Amino acid sequence: MGATVAGDFDYERHGQGYAVQRRTDPRIAAQVLAALGDGRSVINVGAGAGSYEPEDRYVVAVEPSRMMRAQRPAHRVPALDAVAERLPFDDGAFDAAMATVTVHQWADTERGLRELRRVSRGPVVVLTFDGDALDLLWLAEYAPELIAAERRRYPKIDMIASLVGGTARVETVAIPLDCVDGFTEAYYGRPERFLDPAVRGSQSAWGFVDDAAEERAVARLRDDLDSGAWDAAHGRLREQPEFLGSLRLVVGTP
Repeated sequence: MGATVAGDFDYERHGQGYAVQRRTDPRIAAQVLAALGDGRSVINVGAGAGSYEPEDRYVVAVEPSRMMRAQRPAHRVPALDAVAERLPFDDGAFDAAMATVTVHQWADTERGLRELRRVSRGPVVVLTFDGDALDLLWLAEYAPELIAAERRRYPKIDMIASLVGGTARVETVAIPLDCVDGFTEAYYGRPERFLDPAVRGSQSAWGFVDDAAEERAVARLRDDLDSGAWDAAHGRLREQPEFLGSLRLVVGTP
């Protein structure tokens, strides 16, 4: 029997290599960890291979994908096989709850967010992307189908904020030029990276674009890089130390 797919992307088939390309960026991690406050116990839901999990606290990780659980490094706690919508824990079981770049993949985002709030007696911290700001990245010129697909996937920031706490704040997360977490905006100043199939393979967005559209986008980008057209239009980004794009941190407190 095949593994059950939890969410909108099949990590059992396409999740190989995520742990290599999608690593914790320490500058983004510092903002996430600050938002968690000083609580000692944290639940990480949709934990994947363990990016952004604090290393100085008691962590319970929840991850429904067998492929992703298998990529967790030895120093991370093993992840429980469960889904956000049905967390097997008592109310207020943890000091804090976190979900990083995962809420758009849940089968029922609202229910999952309510579960995060239920099991945390302190902050709920959600790292996600604002669908309304995705076209700030030049990639929209080359792969409009990708931006359109992603915009449909990401839940509205206001909705997330309304469910994670009585009081919520939204922070824009600056993306550094040498970001080591390989989501699409991480390569705002390194366009050649999108020519690598392994890079695109670790970005679930491409799984919602048909092969012909992906091939067109890559071919056009390659041509513009070879001709200098990309640098003429966007070359300043190669030296820009950070990019304020669509990455957001939503922090809710009871």
